Amino acid sequence: MSLLPRLRVFATPLLSSSLLSSFSQNGGRQMMTRIGINTCSLSSTAEASDLECDVTRDDVKAEERANALCMAVSQLASSLKLDLALGIGGLPKGRIVEIYGREAAGKTTLALQIIKEAQKLGGYCAYLDVENALDFSLVESIGVNTENLLVSHPDCAENLLSMVDTLTKSGAVDVIVIDSVAALIPKCELDQLGVSPKRDYQSRMMTQALRKIHYSLSHSQTLIIFINQIRLSSKSVKEHGSVEEVTCGGNALRFYAAVRLRLTRIRLIKTEDKVEGVLICAQVVKNKLAPAATKRAELGIKFGRGFCHESEVLDLACEHGIIVKDEGSYIIEGGIFDSREAAELFLAHNDAICDKLVKDMRRLYF
Repeated sequence: MSLLPRLRVFATPLLSSSLLSSFSQNGGRQMMTRIGINTCSLSSTAEASDLECDVTRDDVKAEERANALCMAVSQLASSLKLDLALGIGGLPKGRIVEIYGREAAGKTTLALQIIKEAQKLGGYCAYLDVENALDFSLVESIGVNTENLLVSHPDCAENLLSMVDTLTKSGAVDVIVIDSVAALIPKCELDQLGVSPKRDYQSRMMTQALRKIHYSLSHSQTLIIFINQIRLSSKSVKEHGSVEEVTCGGNALRFYAAVRLRLTRIRLIKTEDKVEGVLICAQVVKNKLAPAATKRAELGIKFGRGFCHESEVLDLACEHGIIVKDEGSYIIEGGIFDSREAAELFLAHNDAICDKLVKDMRRLYF
């Protein structure tokens, strides 16, 4: 959800998802995959004409490239609090992101929210449902356009990873979600039921595939999201005497991921003894694009709706005085609301005002 001019110092070009709307889904995408730097040798005897460029530059294209560099981060984090925790205002294009945690921690919901934000900006997304557990009614209730979503159920791990590489190379897909790494089944395991694959076969397979995918990303602006599960390592108990949490698929994914988010459940969200959602904590475990610091963001998820966007906008706007809070009342755009629920309901039904508040806060933060 972000535009971040400060990231012009980064060497790796990132594509703002605000440019997704300018892409044609029928083919001709104007993708910026590399930054060219023209250099020339200067000497004391050089004429002025010698320093002129041989090729006439298109000022419009040069300006578009400059604007793209200024908008160096995509708007796909889908949460202002998460944008702040990431420190770069969003999730980077052309990178791998890992979202992991225990069951029912909101991993799939976060991935669907990212797809929703990408679609709002004109992007095309793919959801590779390895677990075969995607609920289309839930997807639509969150706001994802299922008619404009590529959904596939790969039969084995090798085919899935090959599909990810092919889609990345094509440049036709802006966001790819793999749900999940823990459910990947090697082809040899399917062909020979009852016969276990060789030791660490899945880890070696992931290492080889991710090397290839990572290379393809250097020529693409696709955001690849791997959803992963947490397991308890019995090996750590024998060696260190304590239980260690590890993610599935070996160490390759944690190495190649530019951003790693760990989601944990905090508590249920209740209203008058009725459970309406769950409060989760998103911990930024790894971030190659921001200073090394573990940051957290508490996010509310309403069942059947997704993130409580209005709630976090209200909190942050009150914190910076954009919305005036007087005891239990809230003053928003000249209107007075006696309770928090009334203020959130107003923001939920007035997208223009809510978007204006978000833009004002982004100017303060980024």
